[in-house]
Amino acid sequence: MFSKRLFAGAGILLFFFSVRVASAQNLVLVWSDEFNGPANSAPDPTKWTFNTGAGGWGNNELEYYTSRRKNVFIDGQGNLVIKILNKKYTGPDDVSANYTSARMLTQGIFTQLYGRIEARIKLPFGQGIWPAFWMLGDNINTVNWPVCGEVDIMENIGSEPSTNHGSMHGPGYSGGSSLTGAYSLPGGAPLSDDFHIFTLDWSPAAVTFSVDGNAYETQTPGNVPPGDKWVFDHPFFLLLNVAVGGDYPGSPDSTSVFPQTMLVDYVRVYADTSQPTAILINSTATSGGALVVQGQNFVSGATILVNGKPVRTIFGSASSVASKKPASKIIGAGQTVTVQVKNPDGELSTPATVTVN
Repeated sequence: MFSKRLFAGAGILLFFFSVRVASAQNLVLVWSDEFNGPANSAPDPTKWTFNTGAGGWGNNELEYYTSRRKNVFIDGQGNLVIKILNKKYTGPDDVSANYTSARMLTQGIFTQLYGRIEARIKLPFGQGIWPAFWMLGDNINTVNWPVCGEVDIMENIGSEPSTNHGSMHGPGYSGGSSLTGAYSLPGGAPLSDDFHIFTLDWSPAAVTFSVDGNAYETQTPGNVPPGDKWVFDHPFFLLLNVAVGGDYPGSPDSTSVFPQTMLVDYVRVYADTSQPTAILINSTATSGGALVVQGQNFVSGATILVNGKPVRTIFGSASSVASKKPASKIIGAGQTVTVQVKNPDGELSTPATVTVN
C-alpha cells in the first residue's frame, strides 16, 4: 500500500489430505478458499480472522472495519462479499466512523513461502474506494512494518478504475518509494465490470505479478536500492480488504456511490515443488499415541505447528517428525486442525488439514 499498514499478533490411525496439480510447472494446490458456503454465512473461521476498528490504519483511512455479517458474508453463489456501507457506526470501543467495511487475514492460521498466490475478484468502484489483496511478513509483530515486508498483489483506487498496482514494500523502499508496477485493462475497461484473476508467482530469485495471465511486472533482489535488504525470503500471510479514503485514494466525493461490494470467487495458494528446499507434508498419523508427520525436507530442530501453534517435537529424519505429547492432548476428538512443519530457518511446509474422529 501507499503507506504503513498498522496492526492492532496402540494402532496406527492415518489421516490423509489431497492436493491438486495446477500445471506442468510443478505447482501443487496447498491452501484455498472457494467460498462455497450457504447464503449469508460467515467466512470460514478455520481460514480467516479479522482486523477490526477505525483510527486510520496508518493511512488516515475513514472506515471502521467490522466482522459483522452486514459487512462480510458468503453470498451462496460461491463468492465472498465485502460490503462497504456509508452509514455512521459506533464500535464496541466507542469509536465512530461514517463508513464500514471488512479486513480479513490468515495471520496465525496460514502462511506461505514461495509458490503462486492467486485470487479471482470483482472489484468495487468509485472515488475514495481502495480494495486490496495482499500479504504481510509473518514476523510483523517482532520487526514491525516495513521490515517484515509487504506485497500488494491487487491494489486499486477508485480514481484509476482500469488499473491494478503490484507493489513490494521493505526497509528503505516503502510507501511512495516501493518496488511497483501497474497494469491497465485493454481499452480502459473498468476492473469493476467483471471478475479478474490477480496472480503472484514468487521464488527466491524473482517475484512476478500478473492480471488474467498477463505478466506485467517482475521484481528481483537486484531491484532493491543499494544498501537496503530484500525481505521476501520468509513466510507471509494473506489479507483481503476494502478501505475508504486515506492518503492514497483521497476521500469519497459527490460522485461516489454506496453501498459498494467486492466479490471474491476464490483464493488459492500453490507450492512450487520444483524448489529443492520446499517442505512438503505427505501424510499425518497417530502412532503409539504421538502425532507423526511424514513429508520431505524437514531439518533437525523442525517443529510441528497445530493451527499455527508449536507443539514439542521430536525430529526423526528429513521425512519424519513426531509430537512429544500424545495426539489426544493436542487435537480433540472431532476437531479439524491444520498441521504444518516449520524448519529452524522459519520456512513452513505445505499445510495438511486433519480431522480426528
